[in-house]
Amino acid sequence: MTSNILLLVTAAIWGFGFVAQVLGMSYMEPFAFIGVRFLLGALSLIPVVWFFWHKDLIPDFSKKQLMWASLLVGSVLFLAGGFQQVGIVYSNASNAAFITGLYMVLVPVFGVFLGRKTSANAWFGSALACLGLYFLSVSETLTIGFGDSLLLVGAVCWAAHILVIDHFTKKVPALLIALGQFIVCGVLGLIVSSVFESTSWEDTIKAKYILIYAGLITVGVAYTLQVVAQEKAHPTHAAIILSLEAVFGAIGGYAFLNEILTSREFFGCCLMLLGMLCSQVSFKDLRQSFSPKDA
Repeated sequence: MTSNILLLVTAAIWGFGFVAQVLGMSYMEPFAFIGVRFLLGALSLIPVVWFFWHKDLIPDFSKKQLMWASLLVGSVLFLAGGFQQVGIVYSNASNAAFITGLYMVLVPVFGVFLGRKTSANAWFGSALACLGLYFLSVSETLTIGFGDSLLLVGAVCWAAHILVIDHFTKKVPALLIALGQFIVCGVLGLIVSSVFESTSWEDTIKAKYILIYAGLITVGVAYTLQVVAQEKAHPTHAAIILSLEAVFGAIGGYAFLNEILTSREFFGCCLMLLGMLCSQVSFKDLRQSFSPKDA
């Protein structure tokens, strides 16, 4: 029960993080926000890494492999975060939350190209999610908004990010990869911002509370909660609870940004959420995980 509560808190933190990303654009430009956000996230993970290192809980690893893992995973994270952050400028928190959540559907589908078996429920979930995306984002003229298009590309990058992490965590401790990728992503964000943007230090200071939430809370605190909770949580329960990130994103958009979904958009969100759940959890898993034997 405690693990499930921690996962629910994690999903809520991540969901409301979309609100912080929208509000941050009132003060900063996208890549400056990404740079500062992820460097703050890296800073927040240093005490966690130190604790695990001090307790001798980090297994042996190759520094060369850690360097390459950090560079590659961080670069993919930068692409995913970049498309998402710029997409939010032209869309809203609710759409960002649900469209980004499509990565849960895309991961098992992309796994097919890597020689992995994809279950029937994953294909069914993908179909539902695509239908939901149609109702959420595609207009009556069969066009999708520019912001939602960027968010969709971002979801593809988030799926790729998961697969790249899965590859490297077999060789390098996940916690160190997390720290390395945040540093790489943050540095890339500041480099791009210095070339194409003009966010001032004064603007950054004005966004300090938003950055604290988007960087320290959604990255450092939520990541730590996820690691602690998933150690004891049932994988099926974890998948269901973490998918609620999209729901919390929509709630946050309504509560803090006055974003109101139309009935068509709401129906699309429901289909997308159902698709996310179906792609991650089979009915067989549900029966087994909630059976009296496991209670």
